[in-house]
Amino acid sequence: MTDEQLRDPLALPPEVDTSVPSVARIYDYAVGGKDNFRVDRDATHAMLDGVPDIIATARANRAFLGRGVRYLAREAGIRQFIDFGSGLPTQLNVHQVAQAENPDGRVVYVDNDPVVLAHGRALLSEDQRTTVIQADMAQPTAVLESPATRRLINFAEPVGVLYLSVLHCLPDEARPDLAVAAMLDAVPAGSHLMMSHLVSDDADAAEFLTRFMTEQTTWGRVRTEAEVTAYFDGLDAVEPGLVDITRWRPEQQPTDTGTPFDHDIPSRPELEGKIWEFGGIARKP
Repeated sequence: MTDEQLRDPLALPPEVDTSVPSVARIYDYAVGGKDNFRVDRDATHAMLDGVPDIIATARANRAFLGRGVRYLAREAGIRQFIDFGSGLPTQLNVHQVAQAENPDGRVVYVDNDPVVLAHGRALLSEDQRTTVIQADMAQPTAVLESPATRRLINFAEPVGVLYLSVLHCLPDEARPDLAVAAMLDAVPAGSHLMMSHLVSDDADAAEFLTRFMTEQTTWGRVRTEAEVTAYFDGLDAVEPGLVDITRWRPEQQPTDTGTPFDHDIPSRPELEGKIWEFGGIARKP
């Protein structure tokens, strides 16, 4: 799809600068989506010079979303979800997975990208159990007090709180730890935190990706497994615990993972493994 073809169906808000990459659109391209611009595709390919496995990592995260949300809806009995940094609707969306298990599943998508808001509202206009709101995930009070959130989410019942490959977009000064803690304080016992986060023990690779993304768009940093583990303090981890997400119940991958990727971005296997997604699911006792 050309950039010109993309603009019309999206009815892009005037504040969208299509000359600057967007994290949401970069991720959309990485997982095989079509709602991105040349600047996003160029940025994605440029990342491969320093982190050649980043595309496989993004696609592994999308698969983790499917396995994790299916677990929450089927085994944990979660019927309502708040998905932070949801990105553009693409393959294996939260509401599709959740509602396949329970047609009454309700989902609030949260993103600060106006393209996500415009596109999501158009796609979800006829689904009264799902909505998308434009908000900063570092400011959970706005999400909690939103009329759209209050319409769909009953905070007397357990909630699935999702941060999938998004908290590395927040710099330390935005205090992502406090944002997550505030959300967990707002939901009752039996709620679950599902999270994945880019991590690395290779300082050069982490510095490259952090610098590259910071130069391209608003971003935070690659963190360590220990830093991500701290988000789960006080929660009861679901087996197999906090791991490289490719090892989180891989045998439970849904058979229908959406439409196939319509483009292939090669990686160089001999350089892979420097950065990965780390996380899991845990229950609030």
